[in-house]
Amino acid sequence: MNTRRLAKIEKEIEAIKAQVAQIGVVRPGSLTRQYKDPNKQTGDYYQVSYTHRMQSKTDYVRSECLVQVRREIRDYNKLKKLTERWVSLGIEYSRLSMKRSTR
Repeated sequence: MNTRRLAKIEKEIEAIKAQVAQIGVVRPGSLTRQYKDPNKQTGDYYQVSYTHRMQSKTDYVRSECLVQVRREIRDYNKLKKLTERWVSLGIEYSRLSMKRSTR
């Protein structure tokens, strides 16, 4: 049973690696629309807020760059999920292979 599960984990890790290889530029953050006059909702602009290396940052985003920034944020979130799954599989793989080697 463990041998089959180990092979399945290896296969899933390889699939994750292939998906990671397809990801382009990434950036963390949360994209929001802000207004110079919030009451009248006029003078709108966009900003992306994020934390990197334990520092909070906010960048302004030009409207012509919105599609690009949204894609970068989406790809960052995808990379994060894939990495979390990869680590979980690695832990399971390690535990199973250690059990197998002690027999």
